[in-house]
Amino acid sequence: MKTVLISTYELGHQPFGLASPAAWLRARGDQVTCLDLSREELREDAIREADFVAFYVPMHTATRLTARLIEKVRQLNAGAHLCLYGLYAPVNEAYFRGLGVQTILGGEFEDGLVQAVARVSRRSTEANPIRESQAPQRVTAAVTLERLNFILPDRSGLPPLEQYAHVVLPDGRSRVAGYTEASRGCKHLCRHCPIVPVYKGVFRAVPREVVLADIRQQVTAGARHITFGDPDFFNGPAHAMAIVDALHREFPTVTYDVTIKVEHLLKHSGHVRALRDSGCLFVTTAAESLDNMVLRRLDKGHTRSDFLAALKAFRDLRMALQPTFVPFTPWTTPESYRDLLSVIAAQGLVDNVTPIQLGIRLLIPAGSRLLELEDVRRIAGEFDPAGLLYPWKHADPRMDALSAQVQEIAAEGEKRKQSRADIFAAIWRAAAAAAGAGAADSAWQMPALPAGQPIPRLSEPWYCCAEPTQDQFIAIGGARPSAPPPAPVAGAGDFL
Repeated sequence: MKTVLISTYELGHQPFGLASPAAWLRARGDQVTCLDLSREELREDAIREADFVAFYVPMHTATRLTARLIEKVRQLNAGAHLCLYGLYAPVNEAYFRGLGVQTILGGEFEDGLVQAVARVSRRSTEANPIRESQAPQRVTAAVTLERLNFILPDRSGLPPLEQYAHVVLPDGRSRVAGYTEASRGCKHLCRHCPIVPVYKGVFRAVPREVVLADIRQQVTAGARHITFGDPDFFNGPAHAMAIVDALHREFPTVTYDVTIKVEHLLKHSGHVRALRDSGCLFVTTAAESLDNMVLRRLDKGHTRSDFLAALKAFRDLRMALQPTFVPFTPWTTPESYRDLLSVIAAQGLVDNVTPIQLGIRLLIPAGSRLLELEDVRRIAGEFDPAGLLYPWKHADPRMDALSAQVQEIAAEGEKRKQSRADIFAAIWRAAAAAAGAGAADSAWQMPALPAGQPIPRLSEPWYCCAEPTQDQFIAIGGARPSAPPPAPVAGAGDFL
């Protein structure tokens, strides 16, 4: 069997979601081609020759790009069996079934992919094989959370690590960054999280020896830093700490970063010190909001004071904490947005927060727990299958307009290589203007920013917009939107 695995976007990382299933499929003797279209052009010859084409959709942007790509793949090879796998596959089953996708897999997908390829292989060896284009378009859909016997990911055939995101150090030097996952899923049920509709509070650990072997092969390939892509590295703190302890013993000069919930940073504060001592450069945490009412609605499990306590603990440890935010929600007001900016300024967090984070707007995807809230159901429009979201508008139009403006300021500032302080100042001025604040309004006077110290960061921001950019469409082999992109208030810049 000739199988092609395609990733369109994964935050600048070499895709674990291609390397892992590639190892499983090659183990059964399949010829596997991996295409990461965030770093290479679509190889049309590989598509034409494929028996099975599978698209990896771990996040919203990747799914939108994939939707645009499927028709091009079908034009190149109408007979190939099409599969969609990853976090956003099962919740968008109906839409992708309409695009001709025959197999849809969510959760722990590796074994499901192997079984799907095996079914197509058996069909193709029958006495009178039916081409996939002639077969009934029955969709196989499965969310599997069974524990898998993970094997070492096979990264051969992927672009070299040097082409992916680097870690930029405070002195301006950079390090080649690898990427792996020590676990998948999550124990928690945050309302806005896309993991919840699929995993429903379950997380699965990747065996320690597999994770370490994957790190080892990436270090051999040139990685000097490892990003752990776990939704929450402390879902299984003993498992996590055993891995980084072993990593540090074997590669004492290799650094790493992780993502951890605020509540876990406080609950496992002793482990945070151990992270620092074993080479953790920074921790990303989904703060989301500083408004306790919003945090309760999102079911985040922490409060404003919890976040500030975690931040102080990191300062005491001289560690970098990089919070992410969803500033624009149905409950955001000009005053609460100003409060967010004020805290970021007062706490010296301007360099810690990627500017685009200050413009992100809440996304309501298929299956979202946000729809459990009556006030969300009131404002949510009909599900937009092409946009893969429930569109919503803020009761105060100024907030939707401000979100779009902040995104533009952040994008332009990054393009012009402005400092984060300069971008932040422009965002502050835009927020003041949106609130109608005059020059004499003391509440909206731009505060003096503390002298911040540069912190280590990845060269590609940690966020995922709802509407892919034109450059991203070009990167997937020339596929372009068939219609103009939606207005910013319909979802551009939405979280996840």
